[in-house]
Amino acid sequence: MADDVQEMPLMFTLTLDDDGSPMHHQQYLRIPLSQTKSIFRWILPPGSLASIDTPASLTTNYPVTGSFSRTTFHHLGFEQDPRLLNAYCDIVMDQPGVYEYQVVYGDKQKRARNAGRLVVEPRLTKADGSLLPLDSLMIQSIVPKWMGPMDQWDAFFQASQDAGYNMIHFVPMQQRGASNSPYSIADQLTFADDLFQDPSLPREKRLELVQSALHRLYQTYDTLALSDIVWNHTSDNSAFLLDHPEAGYNLVNSPHLVPAYELDTALIELSGQMEQHGLAAQITSTKDIDTIMTYIRQHVLPDLRLYEFKIINVQAAKDAFRRFLITATTPHLRDDHHAIANLSLHQQALLALKQPIVLDGHLGSRFHKTIDYVAVLPVVLAMARCDNIDHPDQLIHTLGQLIDELNLPWYKEYDEDVHIALDGIKNRLIFTRLADNGPQFGPISTNAPLIETYFTRLHYPNSPHEPGSLVLANNGWIWNADPLLDFASAKSSAYLRRQVIVWGDCVKLRYGQGPQDNPWLWQHMTAYTEQVAKLFHGIRIDNCHSTPIHVAQYLLDKARAVRPDLYVLAELFTGSAEKDNVFVANLGIHALIREAMQAWDPHELSRLVHRHGGKPVGSMDSDMMWEKMAYGHHGMDQVLRIPLLHGSNPRALFMDCTHDNETPAQKRLPQDALPNAGVVSFSDCATGSVKGYDELFPKLLDIVTETRPYATPDPTAGIVPVKKRLQQLHLEMALERYHEVHVHQENDYLLVHRQRAGLQDGYLLIARTAFANNAPTGHSPIRLARTKADFVFGASLSVSAPSNSTSDKQVLHGLPSQLTWLDAPPLVPDNNHVRIDLNPANFPPGSIMVFKTSLLPETNTDTIKAFVNDMASEVVQSLSLVDCNVVLYRCQSEETTTVGDGVYNIPGFGPLVYAGLQGWLTVLDPIIRSNDLGHPVCDNLRQGPWALDYVVHRLDKHLPTYPELKPLRDWLRSRMDRVKQLPDFLVPKYFAMVIQTAHHHVYCHALSLMTPVTRHEPFLERLAMTSVQMLGKVPNAGLDPRDPTPSLAAGLPHFTDGPFRTWGRDVFISLRGLLLVTGRYDEARQHILGFASTLKHGLIPNLLDGGNQPRFNARDAAWFFMQAIQDYCHMTPEGIAILTSPVPRRFPMDPNDPFVPVDQGYQDESTLAEIMQEILQRHAAGIHFREYNAGPAIDRQMSDQGFNIDIHVDWTSGFPLGGNAFNCGTWMDKMGESEKAHNKGLPGTSRDGAPIEIVGLLKSALRWIIQLHNDGHYPWTHVTNQEGKQVSFEQWNQLIQDQFEPKFYIPLDPAEDDQYDLDSTIVHRRGMYKDVYGATNPYTEYQFRPNFACAMVVAPELFDRQHAQAALTLANEVLLGPLGMRTLDPDDREYHPYYNNGDDSDDILVAKGRNYHQGPEWLWPTGHFLRAAHAFGVLDLAAIARILRAHRREIETSPWRGLPELTNKDGAVCHDSCPTQAWSSSTLLDLLDELIQP
Repeated sequence: MADDVQEMPLMFTLTLDDDGSPMHHQQYLRIPLSQTKSIFRWILPPGSLASIDTPASLTTNYPVTGSFSRTTFHHLGFEQDPRLLNAYCDIVMDQPGVYEYQVVYGDKQKRARNAGRLVVEPRLTKADGSLLPLDSLMIQSIVPKWMGPMDQWDAFFQASQDAGYNMIHFVPMQQRGASNSPYSIADQLTFADDLFQDPSLPREKRLELVQSALHRLYQTYDTLALSDIVWNHTSDNSAFLLDHPEAGYNLVNSPHLVPAYELDTALIELSGQMEQHGLAAQITSTKDIDTIMTYIRQHVLPDLRLYEFKIINVQAAKDAFRRFLITATTPHLRDDHHAIANLSLHQQALLALKQPIVLDGHLGSRFHKTIDYVAVLPVVLAMARCDNIDHPDQLIHTLGQLIDELNLPWYKEYDEDVHIALDGIKNRLIFTRLADNGPQFGPISTNAPLIETYFTRLHYPNSPHEPGSLVLANNGWIWNADPLLDFASAKSSAYLRRQVIVWGDCVKLRYGQGPQDNPWLWQHMTAYTEQVAKLFHGIRIDNCHSTPIHVAQYLLDKARAVRPDLYVLAELFTGSAEKDNVFVANLGIHALIREAMQAWDPHELSRLVHRHGGKPVGSMDSDMMWEKMAYGHHGMDQVLRIPLLHGSNPRALFMDCTHDNETPAQKRLPQDALPNAGVVSFSDCATGSVKGYDELFPKLLDIVTETRPYATPDPTAGIVPVKKRLQQLHLEMALERYHEVHVHQENDYLLVHRQRAGLQDGYLLIARTAFANNAPTGHSPIRLARTKADFVFGASLSVSAPSNSTSDKQVLHGLPSQLTWLDAPPLVPDNNHVRIDLNPANFPPGSIMVFKTSLLPETNTDTIKAFVNDMASEVVQSLSLVDCNVVLYRCQSEETTTVGDGVYNIPGFGPLVYAGLQGWLTVLDPIIRSNDLGHPVCDNLRQGPWALDYVVHRLDKHLPTYPELKPLRDWLRSRMDRVKQLPDFLVPKYFAMVIQTAHHHVYCHALSLMTPVTRHEPFLERLAMTSVQMLGKVPNAGLDPRDPTPSLAAGLPHFTDGPFRTWGRDVFISLRGLLLVTGRYDEARQHILGFASTLKHGLIPNLLDGGNQPRFNARDAAWFFMQAIQDYCHMTPEGIAILTSPVPRRFPMDPNDPFVPVDQGYQDESTLAEIMQEILQRHAAGIHFREYNAGPAIDRQMSDQGFNIDIHVDWTSGFPLGGNAFNCGTWMDKMGESEKAHNKGLPGTSRDGAPIEIVGLLKSALRWIIQLHNDGHYPWTHVTNQEGKQVSFEQWNQLIQDQFEPKFYIPLDPAEDDQYDLDSTIVHRRGMYKDVYGATNPYTEYQFRPNFACAMVVAPELFDRQHAQAALTLANEVLLGPLGMRTLDPDDREYHPYYNNGDDSDDILVAKGRNYHQGPEWLWPTGHFLRAAHAFGVLDLAAIARILRAHRREIETSPWRGLPELTNKDGAVCHDSCPTQAWSSSTLLDLLDELIQP
């Protein structure tokens, strides 16, 4: 990003889960600190538990005020939006450290299930105060004991600086123990004798000299210092152990180790008696080892009887029990006394253990397990089938049987211990005595035992401590161990099983659970830690995986209190990234050591470089997701918002070689030192090396036994001259933000290309590795697309001496070698490429070349980025919303019907869902979020310009119909032409940027053409944009057959063109939300008048068919139409004036309702008010007709009777009844289609009679018309019924009001049934409203469905409030699904919740999807249900917000960016559903419109 943006304050935003927890993968996050302020924002999304159950607060131990304390938590409130119920909390982060946070919410202060951790990284600075990014560190490990006295160190400081290192890692400088290992520290607070000319210097003077040297290192040589810190163990001859043996695991405080100690001692004793037992002291073969193992198995272990530490002494227990019985009395018998006797002995033992009956004594004693005789007596009585204690011998015998059974698993455990221990002893003998890569120890003796002792045995005559306290467990490590388990604790048998690979010179420290458990040790190690932190800029935690986390946390807190900007490295080998993160997140580790020398071939080395190297070239996230944002708090007007979408991975310290690694001369070829160092230096992370690697030391130095000092630094030795240049580049690339990396490996060649995002200039390293396994060689031509390359330098390393050459006996130095500087290779222009011609003869294994790269001037990405992101308002300002539909959406059939071509098909992925920009963005969004540049769409973009051309050319084809698209078409063409000039690896990013920019501007423009409420927040915006999705112009579908107009599709992609695009009921259910709430009043007007013009039989068409041959088989469409007119009049500026609008009639105004072709239509005209009156009058008089052209021509599934349309008003209730058992005139309109299952022509849900929503809609219409008449806007006062009698609107309205509750409600109390019109024998659910009144099949009246909520919304006056609340509460419990409403009660016998239109079974209920509305969960009723539930006080805003969480997720993540038509059971995806449906979004827009501006 541009520098001005990079220097802005950063705001990191984290969206939390439902209860305020971070997502599992986001529980660890690291936050870099820059020179500017950083803000962290926690977001509780709308509807989440934590956001609605107020008051919510964030608890964190980040020091908002005062200094840091791990146990001091601050409570910060969330800022909340009272209507949308989302919330956020901000903290300015400026103090490095590791912090916890957790959300607390609700009156009862419920806690989120998971806490999160933030690692706020330190600011490291050079001596001049300038910031040193953590990834710019170049660390050299040095062993101080090989440097000589401290007054000679400046030469090494100078050499390290000259080689480009900016931090020195010092292996521990403290006083070493008897083994001379720097990691076996004898005195943590005293520096080693050999670091000073005068070894008699007191501790304080030594500290002063070390401090002076490190100060000089920093100020004079501009180099930071880092030290190992060893918390896990101390030297076996640490003096403090004599006074404080409790500091270790000894036989007193850890008696569970006694069996391991006895075995260890026995093996040592055997080591001094080998010959007298006929065993070979000098092992020469595995046969010798097998003989020793046989002796141990047959003699040593049996003599030790270590099983006695696990089992109960049977005879002693029986004897004690006999004594107990002498004075005991018969206890109360157990309730299960007689049942116990029938159990198996094993079951009886398990039951006895539950009492419990086993008592544990001192773990270091044999037979420490004993029996609680009081507890066991009732069990023994039951086992022996005795009711009293009068038969002691029988009881004692039974107890013996019980103990034998109890002992059995402990014997098995012992056997397993022995088996594992013997394997461990044998394998260790093979490694230490015979293996080529082992130490090959000499003869076995007491001083050189056959095993490495697990215990330090301190000698302290007249010790004041208990016997056994001076026997201390040594430290070590275990293969594949759980790092979170203390292997020296009583929970582990590792020492007995000989699983520990022991360090015999180190005593494992025993901290306990806190300072109270071992005060002296905690105090001592705290002083040590604080001293190190005061002296060094960073620490490397040695053996971190074996350090108890709570210990490391405590000591790191102490260290950070001394140096807040402490840099923390760790040696961490847990075996899994997940466990690594446990340590990293809890301790605030800033980087983990990663080792290039672990790679066994060039491919593995390339994988390591790829993993630690940086982001892929052409990454999209920062340029396309980070955004400037107005802020206005904490003195910051503007911030750069960085959404945190993924958890953090630990940074790496990628080392070409560590002091624990074998050298290239040992593992590969010596000359690989150069290419290995090169690829590490080109990684976008901290890098490091060990002193001696650059000088080509021939082998790994033994840090314990090696005594020679380093040779005087030689700036020309080995690869030092090249290393300096590599590290200069590493620093430059880190400081200048060359964060993108491309890694390519082919045979023994490895290419690493570091680039700077945006400018895309960079450095290319070509390395030819030198592995010893004769890897294949050769490389295909190296061609850089649209790139200029300049040779920087090249070098080749040759080593003249073999790797086993004799080293100097006096000092440490490297192999004889020659470093050759290479000339530039030919750089050959090649068709907008540059080809680097490498001659393998001049570029042998062990060589590198570095090139400076930049894009050709005409492909300058800095200008193209600005060009791509720049769109003048004039480009989109003339676009109508129908134009926006073309630009953004258009599914396959819409596109092919309009221009002949379909959506773009991506090889290896499939077709886009839309031809427009949203189709591309649907695919690109997840790529942008995760930098998934290997996605098939990226491959397609890199391979050719087809996608770029498609985006432009499809608008060319639309221009004749949509001329306002031309400015956008021209903008896209100019941008795509520029993108074509880029190297192929950048095309995906800038193509995505073009699409994103264009989409953003068109999307925002579309929203600007709608009402302000739609721009309230993203969910509303997405719902509103479904209006643009659904309303478009298709040539074969419109509102007027004479002039195809834009029309509303019912859903995509199934209802898009031809006769099935526009449905009467769908349009008028959708009209309020999609067209009125959004402010699309003209389009709403066009749809009202367009459908009004097709009125026939007093009905609005079900299928409009563009007005050509509409079908009039919907009994509900006319009433949803009437409701839409009412909504239009209430919500638009035109208001009731629309009622006088002229409506040309598609069909003649003839009582016989003849069908006429289009060219004979439109002869008559009515006003819209007259249309309304005609609907009322025709229904009042009765409607009876047979559909025009009835038969297979219009419906291949309908039976003959189904084409007969009959509707009449029952004047005893005022309800309009209609339909028959063979048609389905409401929205639940699925017709059976299966001849095989014999359901063809049988509706799945006929709902004949008076459906409750139609009654409600009629009531709403009557109430409104009465008001209109009273206000002088509606001249009619009555209708004439089928008997010729006039019925006033007031009469009709009151009749429905009076009859509704008695005829529809089913009371909770059966005793009230006689007050209602119902058949109690059919009722199977109470406290609800019937779905239909007057059905042919009475059972269907009593089915619980969600349709009543629609009536509640439009005619709430019909409902008794308490009855309504009960019904809505029931619906909330029974019918509400995750997204939609169950269309049938799950307890209903006809409930079948899985819709599969392809079902070819013989099941009459579900074949061919006949159960479409018999349980599947439809979304559009959800909006009406929530509106009703809120209006009647059943659901509050918080509850509604919570329910809508699923809808927010769905519309945000759906490829179609809409809400589906329906789902299967419990929200399961229904593949036969439209993935975006007009009315699904519309009714939620209705709801939110009411909630936001009631």
